[in-house]
Amino acid sequence: MALLDRIVKKNDIKNIDKSDYERLAYEIRQFLVDKVSRQGGHLASNLGCVELTMALHIVMNFPEDKLIFDVGHQAYTHKLLTGRKDDFNTLRAYGGMSGFPKTRESECDVFNTGHSSTSISAAMGFAVARDLKGGNEKVAAVIGDGSLTGGMAYEALNCLAQAKTGCVIVLNDNEMSIDKNVGGLSKYLNSIRVGTAYNELKVGVENSLLGTKAGEKVAKTIKRSKDTIKQFFVPGMFFEELGITYVGPVDGHNINEMVYTFKKAFKLNKPIIIHVKTKKGMGYRHAERHPDYFHGIAAFDSLTGRLLVKKECKSYTDIFAKHMVTMGEQYDNLVAVTAAMSIGTGLNKFQEQFPNRMFDVGIAEQHAVTFAAGLAAAGMIPFVAIYSSFLQRAYDQILHDVCLQKLHVIFAVDRSGLVGQDGETHQGIYDISYLSHMPGMTVMAPKNRYELESMMEFAVAYDGPVAIKYPRGDAYKGLKEYALPIEYGKSEVIFEGSQVAIFACGNMVEEAVKLTDMLKEEGVKPTLVNVRFVSQVDHELLEDICSKHSIIVTMEENIIKGGYGELVDACISDKGIKKAKDFVHINCGIDKGYVEQGSIKRLREELGIDAKSVFEKIKKQL
Repeated sequence: MALLDRIVKKNDIKNIDKSDYERLAYEIRQFLVDKVSRQGGHLASNLGCVELTMALHIVMNFPEDKLIFDVGHQAYTHKLLTGRKDDFNTLRAYGGMSGFPKTRESECDVFNTGHSSTSISAAMGFAVARDLKGGNEKVAAVIGDGSLTGGMAYEALNCLAQAKTGCVIVLNDNEMSIDKNVGGLSKYLNSIRVGTAYNELKVGVENSLLGTKAGEKVAKTIKRSKDTIKQFFVPGMFFEELGITYVGPVDGHNINEMVYTFKKAFKLNKPIIIHVKTKKGMGYRHAERHPDYFHGIAAFDSLTGRLLVKKECKSYTDIFAKHMVTMGEQYDNLVAVTAAMSIGTGLNKFQEQFPNRMFDVGIAEQHAVTFAAGLAAAGMIPFVAIYSSFLQRAYDQILHDVCLQKLHVIFAVDRSGLVGQDGETHQGIYDISYLSHMPGMTVMAPKNRYELESMMEFAVAYDGPVAIKYPRGDAYKGLKEYALPIEYGKSEVIFEGSQVAIFACGNMVEEAVKLTDMLKEEGVKPTLVNVRFVSQVDHELLEDICSKHSIIVTMEENIIKGGYGELVDACISDKGIKKAKDFVHINCGIDKGYVEQGSIKRLREELGIDAKSVFEKIKKQL
């Protein structure tokens, strides 16, 4: 019987013999490669922390103890060890198991995560609540070295040190290289410093010395000498100076060493950061060689590592990346900024050509935006390329540092709209709402791949803040013949008809084309409008269309509240626009703020914003 088959519920790992730990780790990796190769998902990050997660589960008791994963894309082993093996058949599918921790899935998932640098803050919340209620549960957070580039993590560490509550932070480091000699000395120091005897002796000696004036001088001298030695030898002195005990580096693939360290750390009942060295993609040679490629991947051949469905079309990201290089050659003052997404946003291509003009600031969206504001104020033209759901983390900086100063910063908002299988934490369905009401902000959405390039050119020539939002996936190639020059605030009429007019925003133009074909089969020849500028309404065009059509339809892959459809309603009301007899506005957007995982096609159908669903709404009015 496979060892993994014996893990049917939480804490079953405690029944596995120590001698079988390596075999269980092997089985977990084989299982993960098999499942992710069939359905896609986050692979390299999960393969890297198999032993780390096993060690935490050996030491902790669930659901009483609380374990929080930063981002959460490395929690697959945690899900396996809490009895969700069979659920992996529905991984990231609509209605199935999420690729991230979800409280609705299991009582062992205590906090929903999806964005980075939040785990320490949440863990501190659990630890302080435990202390206030007089509990004794263990609290731990697992955070990657990448997530530690986010400023929120340091805000939490600073506060945690002041709170002095028992909380273990596991730093999962799969990038930083540390000298072996330093590591050996650090290991020796840690074996003493996490021991109860050492800490009790340390406190006892300090208390005794501080009882007299002479003792206070001696204590200060000892402390200064001790700190000087530690600063020279110990790699974690930054954390020590904050007031958090540093332990490490620990071998992240040695379960017994981690179990020993975790047990000692939890007993100390104080803030501790344990530095664990792991290898991303561990145990699967393709992922070890190309960890970035296998970070988040679609279905692939587990033997060769190649995608099962070969990419045929260029994505909007590809188009953006290529045109950035073209414009970089044209404009010497054009620069690019991203937040740990140089490959995801395609800016690695720009970096290859213009290394001095490309800036990856790490997981620090707030800094990225204000840094870009400074660049713009100094005469540069910065493109800030960040995913839609991550850009919202810099809301205040966009408003305060860019818009209020009317600075020429261009936001390339990638992954706008529905993103599919990553679920509610990654859906880019709020950007029209949170960007369009900012003073001076212009938000644009291209109908196809060709218009994206034109909008990039327009944005460079325009003087003020601009955001261009475009979706994940293949770039639409249709309607190439419709390429009316972009004029500020003006929409584009694709073709004119009567009775029904459709205003489609960005990637919904493709869906609107399908809708027009359905209406034509019913004998209705509709008008189709490519909105282009989603942060404002083309008043003149809207007034003309409202007077000639009895039904107008707005289509957007954004929440209805604060979306383009509401802008149209407000414009009709405020401007007193003359309307045709029996006039109706059908506002087709997302009427709920929570959209789970699933294919984009399935999600559009469930949300009622696909061509067929909108067609049925129009038929009722006709």
